[in-house]
Amino acid sequence: MKTYFRLLSYAVSIRKYVFPYFGFSLLASLFGILNFTLLIPLLNVLFNQSAPENIQIYRVLPAFSLTPSYFSFLFNHYFYGALENFGRIGALKYACGAIMVSVILSNFFRYFSQRVLKTVEADTIASLRQAVFERAIRLDLSYFTEQKKGNLMSRLTTDVQEVENSIGRAFTATFKEIFTLVLFFVFLASMSVKLTLFSLIILPLSGSVIATITRRLRRAAGEVQQHLSGIISLLDETFGAMRVVKAFRAEKMMDARFQAGNDRYRNSLLKMVFRQELTSPTSESLGVLVVTGILLYGGSLVISGEGELSASTFIAFIATFSQVMRPAKAIADAFSGIQRGVASADRIIEILDTESEIVAEEPITKVEEFTDKISFQKVGFEYVKGRSVLKEVSFDIPKGKTIALVGASGGGKSTLADLLPRFYDPSSGMITLDGVPLKNIPLDDLRGLMGIVTQESVLFNDTIFNNIAFGTEATLAEVQAAAKIANAHDFISANPEGYETVIGDRGSKLSGGQRQRISIARAVLKNPPILILDEATSALDNESEKLVQEALSHLMENRTVLVIAHRLSTIQHADQILVVQQGEIIERGTHEELMKIEKGAYAVLAQGISA
Repeated sequence: MKTYFRLLSYAVSIRKYVFPYFGFSLLASLFGILNFTLLIPLLNVLFNQSAPENIQIYRVLPAFSLTPSYFSFLFNHYFYGALENFGRIGALKYACGAIMVSVILSNFFRYFSQRVLKTVEADTIASLRQAVFERAIRLDLSYFTEQKKGNLMSRLTTDVQEVENSIGRAFTATFKEIFTLVLFFVFLASMSVKLTLFSLIILPLSGSVIATITRRLRRAAGEVQQHLSGIISLLDETFGAMRVVKAFRAEKMMDARFQAGNDRYRNSLLKMVFRQELTSPTSESLGVLVVTGILLYGGSLVISGEGELSASTFIAFIATFSQVMRPAKAIADAFSGIQRGVASADRIIEILDTESEIVAEEPITKVEEFTDKISFQKVGFEYVKGRSVLKEVSFDIPKGKTIALVGASGGGKSTLADLLPRFYDPSSGMITLDGVPLKNIPLDDLRGLMGIVTQESVLFNDTIFNNIAFGTEATLAEVQAAAKIANAHDFISANPEGYETVIGDRGSKLSGGQRQRISIARAVLKNPPILILDEATSALDNESEKLVQEALSHLMENRTVLVIAHRLSTIQHADQILVVQQGEIIERGTHEELMKIEKGAYAVLAQGISA
């Protein structure tokens, strides 16, 4: 129940709709139950057992009240009036008409209660899905490196869908069905207290059996969602690497992986469904046993004549009690379905309860501009404890200067670049901006000072305009100006739709050079004082590299730049070049200074770099 009430905190519209839902459900239940209480006078007429004194009892109407007894009295008042004035046929017509009206009203109010319920469901799920998404995109980058994307996607889609289904069941069971059940027993008690108490003794026995089944169902539902997440993760990986799959003729291998995951999901699903489907026949069978017991006990009371039961009242009692099993069965099925939803809710709440480890620490210092330098002071870093990626790295990036990082892959260059915008925090040491530790600067302030262009152009399946203007409210003129600086305006204008051209999934409709120039245009538009270039030209051919390099040169003007590159043309004019090897800076200086070092690491690297 704790999980369920946690979910209800996202039902922002529940306060608005709870009273209309309760009112519609009350009226639907009331008129639904009246159908069965009207059977007693109807049966009395059919069997010609209506006592004359009944006509006298129901002559005068009591004051109005929204209670079952009032409506029952109201029916009897007009029923016996019709019997007195029009005879048995007239009373029969009246009773049939009243039952028909009662059924129509019951279904009328039931429809509107369902409308209200579905509105609450939709609002709650929209609010919950939005909360999960907002929490997820604000988590640390390390969370996404440890979690599979497919697992996160599964929680936002299939898990949320399961929660949506369970909320409706739970809301109905909590309000409508339980209330209906109570009303049924009120009517049953008005007919026979002895039989009602007898049924109340038997019903808990069936309830305990159902509860045992539903407890085991929750664990099985958790396994189903876990295996489904695995399938979605595999699909995401396979479709994202389709070129590699086809190039290495790995279709059969991927078939086998998918089949293994699919079989695990199938087996867990069957295990859960078998338990879930066991609920309904079990509750129905137990219900029949309860009704049989009531028939035996109640029938003996009627035959012996010792009880207050007449034959017509007993038949009406049995007819009414048979309907008690409907809400009871609905409640059992609802709690069975809720277990599956709760298992999914636990996975969703796990994300909602995950706190970001990278936050601004006290004393918080607001920073609106960059005036002096960035300083790395004996910075160390470990992705995995005990395996150092950086070892006491120290250097400064003065304002307006370009600092280049070079070295073999895996040396720690990209890690240094990731520490600057606080995608990760150092394991040891400190990084300061104008003397203020990065940990004390609000993330929005820190990242607002920086622009990043990476080797892989991260673009969205949207228009060129929206990709360049991403995260801003730029005008078309501003986007065009940024595109011109990035050498992208000409190829964009050559498209029939210009800046409104949709570029496909991850920019698949563009060449590598075009994608990179759009990324550069995006950074130009942001106009950051600090720029991080992470091997922005390494994946391009020579012709594209020249266009991109020219765009980068425009972008780097009058900015503070930390650049990682394999191209000599990108780094040879840097104010300082740092050679990073196995997490340490082994050489530093200008291009000319480092080339003079005989058999130096930079000189060796430069020989393999094409200008």
